[in-house]
Amino acid sequence: MNGSFLKAALLVVIVAVAVVFYACTFIVSQTQSALVLRLGAVRAVKTEPGLYLKWFAPIETVTLLDNRILDLDLPAQEIIASDQKRLVVDAFTRYRISDPLRFYQAVNNIPRANSQLSSIVNGNVRSVLAEASFVAMVRNERAKLMTRIRDDVNREAARFGMTVVDVRLRRVDLPAANSAAVFQRMQTDRQREAAEARALGGQQAQEIRARADREATVIVAEAQQHADEIRGQGEGERNRVFAEAFGKDPEFFAFYRSMQAYEASIKPGDTRMVLTPDSPFFQFFNGPNAQRGAGTTQAPAAPQAPAAPAPARP
Repeated sequence: MNGSFLKAALLVVIVAVAVVFYACTFIVSQTQSALVLRLGAVRAVKTEPGLYLKWFAPIETVTLLDNRILDLDLPAQEIIASDQKRLVVDAFTRYRISDPLRFYQAVNNIPRANSQLSSIVNGNVRSVLAEASFVAMVRNERAKLMTRIRDDVNREAARFGMTVVDVRLRRVDLPAANSAAVFQRMQTDRQREAAEARALGGQQAQEIRARADREATVIVAEAQQHADEIRGQGEGERNRVFAEAFGKDPEFFAFYRSMQAYEASIKPGDTRMVLTPDSPFFQFFNGPNAQRGAGTTQAPAAPQAPAAPAPARP
């Protein structure tokens, strides 16, 4: 009986000690800072990770703050640039809590810090970009403008215990109505440039085509001239060969020319001629040795065979 009572009492003591230990200790991780509050007033600031002791609540409480870089997305706002263009600017910023005590005393928590920082960043974005032109924001001086905004915001955020790491302009654009008008103007300009390019291309194509036609005509004319010269040389050579052939054997030449005339004129179903049988046109129908009409040249006589040699005397 006494043993059971002692065990129960020991268990109660262990549980009480565990509860007291849990209530009187707190852990600070590497990504956090801790503020120890005694009856609402800050007693200590713990920035190093580890296990710490405190009085149990409600005498002392602990508020943990995040030491990591925090993101803050800002709502889009309209500004008027130095060239009187209305622009829609969408920005975001990154910051960290650099002084936990001042941060707690100034804004107390993250939501209030985001609200304060949003007002600071929006004001500085509006004041800095109002002095710049649209081209400078979009193309030439964007990085310089963002650096200037970050430095200006840092000077104001320091009193809240915050350090701004970066301020970025996510989008700088014209309003929807202005964008449509600008897009229409750009489209018209591109269409005009395309029409000019097509007209210039058509002109160049016409020039190239005319030059090619002229060169083709010259080439064809030169080729025709060269062909006529070659054809004339061939005809001259042909006539020369015919003349030589006629000079060597007039009868054979007459026979050859008659055969060509027969081949060209006598074709089945092509030409009908009515001629007398004794017409000179048919002189070679009876054979290649047929005599021509009156006044024609006689075929040369066949050469005689040489006489046999006389036998030698003994």
